[in-house]
Amino acid sequence: MSDLMWLSEAQMRRIEPHFPLSRGMPRVDDRRIISGIIFVIRNGLRWRDAPVECGPAKTIYNRFIRSSRMGVFNRIFAALSAKGGKPGQLMIDTNHLKAHRTAASLLKKGLFPDVSDAPKVA
Repeated sequence: MSDLMWLSEAQMRRIEPHFPLSRGMPRVDDRRIISGIIFVIRNGLRWRDAPVECGPAKTIYNRFIRSSRMGVFNRIFAALSAKGGKPGQLMIDTNHLKAHRTAASLLKKGLFPDVSDAPKVA
């Protein structure tokens, strides 16, 4: 696939400390799975449409759900954004913000990373 993006070794080294340790059976290659997650989310695809090169779709989906619930992506986003410091200017292009009809329920279930500094409403 020409549109498939693999994370580089340097990128993987930056995010690996945030992954949980493997217990029991060894995990499928993290680089393949994370690249598959990025591909599916970036292109707005269904999990079953993930490229075969990234591994089984069920594995990609399960790893995304498990990692989201454990806060892995929140930690990765926070660590990567902290390295750059506070931006002087933020720009949002609403043409590229797509919200699925279930997006509101994902935040309530803890499946969507909340990286904002806004106070939590009880």
